[in-house]
Amino acid sequence: MVVRVAEGTGANPISDALKAAKVLDIPVIVTEQYPKGLGPTVPELGADGLKKYSKTCFSMLIPEVEEALSTIPDLRSVIMCGIEAQACIMSTTLCLLEKGLDVHVVADACSSRSQVDRLFALSRAKQSGAFLTTSEGAILQLVQDAAHPRFKEVQKIIKEPAPDTGLLAFFAGQNPLCT
Repeated sequence: MVVRVAEGTGANPISDALKAAKVLDIPVIVTEQYPKGLGPTVPELGADGLKKYSKTCFSMLIPEVEEALSTIPDLRSVIMCGIEAQACIMSTTLCLLEKGLDVHVVADACSSRSQVDRLFALSRAKQSGAFLTTSEGAILQLVQDAAHPRFKEVQKIIKEPAPDTGLLAFFAGQNPLCT
């Protein structure tokens, strides 16, 4: 897996989502697209210690992942982030929607080699029934209340704003692809 991690100061949306999932005891499933040829998940994301499922198909719903999902009680929603938005994220989103699950695609935690592919993938995900959100938005929806017993831990994760991901320019002027 090849990932461009945001440079400079500022949070990394995927890393923040993984940290929040750990704090909130939310199951995380990590897949790697052909790691033998593309390389493993970069350590900057903070996925060390998590089981990683190797795959060659674009959807992450390989039999081992389907089995892991089946062990999650009352699974109704899935939060998606990663790369490439137009391939793995899109294919997995469509498969999960087909299974009747709510899919929340974390726009600032999804990337592509080109902004055009990323924009069209996010637009298609939304048109297909997925919910688009941000890393901070998803994390805050998970805790729901500042009175949550782990809110202070989560607040530390989101305290530093995420870097500009280049998406805001697409929404300026009500881009017709994003409505």
